[in-house]
Amino acid sequence: MSSRAFESSGREAALATARSRAYATFAGCFEYPDEELCELVRSGALARALRAVLTALDVELAADLDAAALSDAGQADALAVEFTRLFDVGASGPPCPLYGGIWGGARMKTMEEAVRFYNHFGLTLSESPRELPDHLTTELEFLHFLTFHEAEALQCGEDPGSFRRAARDFVARHPGRWVPKLGRKLAAQDPLPFFRELVRQLERFLTHEEHHLIAVAGTPPPDAAARA
Repeated sequence: MSSRAFESSGREAALATARSRAYATFAGCFEYPDEELCELVRSGALARALRAVLTALDVELAADLDAAALSDAGQADALAVEFTRLFDVGASGPPCPLYGGIWGGARMKTMEEAVRFYNHFGLTLSESPRELPDHLTTELEFLHFLTFHEAEALQCGEDPGSFRRAARDFVARHPGRWVPKLGRKLAAQDPLPFFRELVRQLERFLTHEEHHLIAVAGTPPPDAAARA
């Protein structure tokens, strides 16, 4: 490998690593806000972490991040109460469910497809409700896994194509398809600033990812792309 090609591969590996960290950071943000997560919010550590991972991808991506909103945990257990109101309960289900299959109207089919993606890479899910195949944290953790192995392949001089194509198709068919709907519904619920900004930044990140993955892995099959 020439020195120029080696440098290019190194830059691509660093970018894949940064993307992997971004997915992992966002996944952690959509867990139930226990005291540890609330403290990360109050201290500003979470806002700084998100700004850092987004800046590593594209300075413009992090340019309008609202750090004040992402550092606003409210009083006492306000974040936990709001998380429950928005994402967990409701007479006919929560107003803003974090399960992608609910947004598409064919949940069983959506979950089965997600499981096929996971199984293809040797992954299985636990029995925890938070690890249902269409839950947002599960989907983001899978994309963290793919980008981690993309970076590893690049570092080893191996072909990252299978990981890139899987990420391209999975983003288009799963979180890229329904997170914009989540954002629109969330805005109508007058949410706490933290959740409004968190979902906004996730949607912007996923849009950036879709463009990047098309650039490195080609245009997805016609049935893969379906932004709301």
